[in-house]
Amino acid sequence: MCPLLTTLLQPRSGRYRPDMSHDAPPPVGDRNIDGGIDVERLRRETPGLTRRIHLNHAGASPSPDAVVDTVVEHLRLEAELGGYEAAELAAPRLQAARTSVATLLGCAPTDVAFTAGATDAWQRVFWSFPWQPGDVVLVGRSEYVANALALLRAERAAGVRVEVVDDDASGQIDVGALEQRLRAAPVALVSLVHVPTSSGLVNPAAAVGAVCRAAGVPLLLDACQSVGQLPTDVEELGCDALTATGRKFLRGPRGTGFLYVRRTLLDRLDPLFVDGNSATWTSAREYELSPGALRFEAFERNHAALLGLGRAVDDALELGLDAIAERVTALGTRLRALLERVPGVQVRDPGSTRCGIVTFTVDGHTALDVRNRLAADGVQVWTSSAVHAQLDLPHRDLHEVVRASVHYVTTDDELDRTAELVAGISGARRA
Repeated sequence: MCPLLTTLLQPRSGRYRPDMSHDAPPPVGDRNIDGGIDVERLRRETPGLTRRIHLNHAGASPSPDAVVDTVVEHLRLEAELGGYEAAELAAPRLQAARTSVATLLGCAPTDVAFTAGATDAWQRVFWSFPWQPGDVVLVGRSEYVANALALLRAERAAGVRVEVVDDDASGQIDVGALEQRLRAAPVALVSLVHVPTSSGLVNPAAAVGAVCRAAGVPLLLDACQSVGQLPTDVEELGCDALTATGRKFLRGPRGTGFLYVRRTLLDRLDPLFVDGNSATWTSAREYELSPGALRFEAFERNHAALLGLGRAVDDALELGLDAIAERVTALGTRLRALLERVPGVQVRDPGSTRCGIVTFTVDGHTALDVRNRLAADGVQVWTSSAVHAQLDLPHRDLHEVVRASVHYVTTDDELDRTAELVAGISGARRA
C-alpha cells in the first residue's frame, strides 16, 4: 500500500481546538441553517466523514448509509434472482428514481435519460447533432477537459469550428460578448460549464440561456459540479440539454449520471449510439427511436447504482436545494475568508458569484505538495491543473491550484482546522 493511502486510512489523533490569533469569520451554524439541515445527524449517517476531514466533494462525496444500503440491497437481489429478474422487480423503483431526477431538474421524467456519468451524458447528446463542416460551437473558458477533447475531435473529424467567448472583468463568461457573437453570424451550439472543475466560479447560466433562446441557438449546459449544491431548474436556466453526475454533490454512487434534453430539441438530434433500449428494431432494415430522452439511454446499466442515485436525489430534495445552496455557499465564503488571512496564500476563485468550491495556491509549494501535506494530517483536498483546464488556468497565469470543496455536512471546526494546517504549510517555507 502506498504511503499516502496508508496515511489517509489512519484516524486523526486528538480533537482540534482552534487557536487563531485573529478573529475568525462568523460561524455558519454547524447544526442547521435555513431549511433546518441537521448536520450532526447527516454526519452520523455518513461513516466516511468520521475519520478525516473530507473537502473533496467536488470530486466524489462520501455516500450516506442509506445510499450504500440501497445499492447493496439490489446487488444481493441480483445475486439471488439473476440480473434480469432483479431488474424486472426493481423497474418501478427505477422509474421512481427517474421521476426524482426530473423533479430535481423541473422537467418531465420522459425528458431524462440515465447514463454512466456526466461525460457519457455530454458525449451522447453532443455527437447526436448532425455536424457539418463550418458549423460553429461557442464555448467559455471554463470548458471541461472531456468536453474540450470532444470538441477538438469534432474539429478534426467533422470540420466543426470552435470559438471561445472570453470572460468579463469579473472572470465569468461575458454574456454581452456572447450575445454580440450570436447576432454576428450563424452558430450551431453554445456549450457552457455551469461550475468549472478549476475554481469556485458560478457562470451566469440563466443569462446565457436567455440570450441563446433569443437567438434560437441551443445551449448545452454541463452541470456536473453544480447539481446537488445549487438549484438547477432547467426552465430557469434556459438550457436545451443538461448533463450531470451522481458522485459529486448529490452524494450518489460512482458510475451514474443523467442527461436532460428539451423536447423541442429532439427532432434536431440523431443519436450516434443506439441499441435495443434506445430504439426498436421494427423490420429487417428499419428502426424507430425510443420516445423522449430514452433514445439516449443504453440497455446495459448499473441498476443497483442508479437506484442508489435515486435515493441520493431524494435526500437532496428532502433537504431542499435552496437550503443546501445557502449553507454550501456560506461555508465556501467562510473558507475563502480564512485562507485569505494566511500569509503566502492566494485564493484563486474568479467571478461575481461563487459556490462551495474553493481554489488557492501556497507560495513556494506545488498543489500536490499541499494536498499531500494536508492528507498527512487527515484533510482530503484535490488539485486542478492546466491539463484539465487549458482555456482557464493558463489564461489566468496559473498552472495548477489546490481545490477544497465543502458541502452541507462540512463543519466550522473542519474549516478552522484546514486553515490552520495551510498556515503551517505556508509558514514552513519561511521558517
